[in-house]
Amino acid sequence: MKTLYLLRHAKSSWDAVDLADHDRPLAPRGRKAVKKLAAYVRTEGIAPDLVLSSTSARTRETIEPLRKALGDPEIRFLPELYGAWEETLLDIVRSAGRTTRSLLLVGHNPGIEQLAIELAGSGDAELRRSVEEKLPTGALVTLVFRAESWGDVALGSGELTGYVVPRDLP
Repeated sequence: MKTLYLLRHAKSSWDAVDLADHDRPLAPRGRKAVKKLAAYVRTEGIAPDLVLSSTSARTRETIEPLRKALGDPEIRFLPELYGAWEETLLDIVRSAGRTTRSLLLVGHNPGIEQLAIELAGSGDAELRRSVEEKLPTGALVTLVFRAESWGDVALGSGELTGYVVPRDLP
């Protein structure tokens, strides 16, 4: 059994128009959302073995406050996650080590949203509709796979078991 968490970075700032997209930091609203997410993952006991993240400033700033709440997992920043489409993201998921039971992938839309939609073959229909409608910034999706290896993860093989958006958290 494998558990995949997909997290879209929190809301980024557009204040510095001359800043490259990769370097945009979180907006104040994004920092507030990450605090809510940290409380949520702590309460829910979400503790992935491995976190793979884009190298962008906003994904780094999304992860840092979550680090302790997630149980201080190994974190790897991968340049190929920045702006990656779902095919690339799936290849990265499939390359996770056999001993990794749970994985958190932190990235950007549209790739993260499309990956969530394409992997979810079963699970709560209302959750699926919500994910398909929109995966807003800071949204966290949980998928469970009945697989021995990440290499066995296929489109439609996941069970969508969770979807949370920071604005819905206390």
